[in-house]
Amino acid sequence: MIDYLEEIFSTLKQNKLRAIMTGFSVAWGIFMLLLLLGSGKGLQNGMEYNFRGSSTNAIWIHSGETGESYEGLGKGRRIQFTNEDYDMLKRELSGIKNISGRMYLRSSAPLTYKNEFGIYSITGVMPEFNGIEVFDMQQGRFINRLDIDNYRKVIVLSQPIVDVLFKDEDPMGKYIKAGGVPFQVVGTFYDYQNRDARRAFIPISTGQRVFGGANRLANLAIATSSASVEENKQIESEIRSLLARRHRFSETDDRAIFIWNTLEHFRQAQGVFAAIRMFVWVIGIMTIIAGIVGVSNIMIILVKERTREIGIRKSIGATPWSVIRLVLSESVFITAVAGFFGLLFGMGVLHLANMVLMGIAENNDMVNRMFYNPSADFGVAVSATLILIAAGLIAGFIPARKAAAIKPIEALHDE
Repeated sequence: MIDYLEEIFSTLKQNKLRAIMTGFSVAWGIFMLLLLLGSGKGLQNGMEYNFRGSSTNAIWIHSGETGESYEGLGKGRRIQFTNEDYDMLKRELSGIKNISGRMYLRSSAPLTYKNEFGIYSITGVMPEFNGIEVFDMQQGRFINRLDIDNYRKVIVLSQPIVDVLFKDEDPMGKYIKAGGVPFQVVGTFYDYQNRDARRAFIPISTGQRVFGGANRLANLAIATSSASVEENKQIESEIRSLLARRHRFSETDDRAIFIWNTLEHFRQAQGVFAAIRMFVWVIGIMTIIAGIVGVSNIMIILVKERTREIGIRKSIGATPWSVIRLVLSESVFITAVAGFFGLLFGMGVLHLANMVLMGIAENNDMVNRMFYNPSADFGVAVSATLILIAAGLIAGFIPARKAAAIKPIEALHDE
């Protein structure tokens, strides 16, 4: 083994410039492959970051105005969701895990604590909402069923509101006023979707009773138990049919209600990024092939320059396989060493880019929504290594066969 390495080094030393340039082409191919794959991964992670705080199989239902006349009723009617819509969907829909109505207090109920106050987003929700939008509870709990049934005046605050109203004071169990009405803080949370969002949640029943919401809902949200777009689309169709029958509008009227199917859009985005990954692999492999051609060319030149040496080897008993092994070893050595440096440099650049992006994202969360954690995982590194080994063998195969076919007598007469 040591003799082989010494011979490889000796041969390459005699052809330094060609070996370096050829190795650079291989290293560049691996570097670009990793860089492209890491960039594609960063874009995909950014897309998935946008879905981070929401169930990927959620369906959001918003009311609108009818765009068509139906059963003698004119177009332009405002559709108003109520608690009865929630009850109907919960009772008649199959394949759902969580369902919640929402109502908004908006600017009508500023939050105040001692001398601190602010206008924040206050939403009345049901306990199941925490299974549709996912929150990281920092302290306490979310809204529960007893809060709904007993019209409790409790509130759950996002961390930015806590920081403004309470400063360094522990908010748990304290009372704050929403629109002049005291609410007890029972929990604080971190918002995955927007860490800077200043949102607060109260029981929807309390919001409807205290702030004159009657039984009205602003919109409805559902998390399904299905994992396929087709099943989610079927549930979406059932929702439209049930609400159309209840509110008397045509099922084909797209302006009466608006339905956002998160799973459908998530799968579409995944399909786009799968196509991007395939394109990146094609481009990367084509770049590596260019390097392989370079390695193959230099090996052909080396074989030609060493014709007499190979002839002498064969005349003193060297087998064709030993000659092939020698040439292949040199080919694999060049591609492996060059590829390793390309791999190392590529991983280093991706790591450095990730560190820079993390620093920027501390002050601007929008960065994570566009480009998040560009990286090439262990599987990619293993794949690149296997490609390198295969590339070295392919690059050296033709020159090795040429070397093995050399006849000793003809080689000894070669000038």
